Amino acid sequence: MLLEVHPLNPNPRHIRMITECLMDGGLIIYPTDTIYGLGCDIFQHKAIEKVCRIKQVDPHKAQLSFICHDLSDLSQYTKGISTPLYRILKSYLPGPFTFILPASKEVPKILQSKKNTIGLRIPNNNIALTIVEQLGHPILSASLPGDMVEEYTDPATMYEKFGNQVDIVIDGGAGGMTPSTIIDCTKDSYEVIREGAGEWLE
Repeated sequence: MLLEVHPLNPNPRHIRMITECLMDGGLIIYPTDTIYGLGCDIFQHKAIEKVCRIKQVDPHKAQLSFICHDLSDLSQYTKGISTPLYRILKSYLPGPFTFILPASKEVPKILQSKKNTIGLRIPNNNIALTIVEQLGHPILSASLPGDMVEEYTDPATMYEKFGNQVDIVIDGGAGGMTPSTIIDCTKDSYEVIREGAGEWLE
């Protein structure tokens, strides 16, 4: 299904339809503040495996990340956030950043990397944040497979290409072409792993 959702004021009925689909183990393609993402409920084991099949990756090696609703939501899935780090997260989020942090016990085992870390995001996108808020916990954030930039930006093209592999493609307008900036915060000096849409000034 290709579902048009208002980017600023998502229709509650549409959001309910999306969250019910996620709770039933469905897959969605959804907008963020960068590129469109491929997602599912983080507690639906089979759905995570489906996402990994589409991307042709092993879940434990895939370095998948979560979309969280806010900082208190984010803090449940990591441990040991120092006050200076909390201040940094607060100044950059919501925004086009993925922070690699130590995973807490709340992170499903299938999603924990060998290093026991997890990527966490709070995108500046009302559709994504409303879905996560209504669902009550994060959704998976994975990039779509393929190298064609147009596939990431136009929901109709994404539906043509992936419509038979996912349950809902959300049309929230044209997507961006640049992914999030990834910052590894698991070491003493934070490291930019990937330069993306966000400008890191630390």
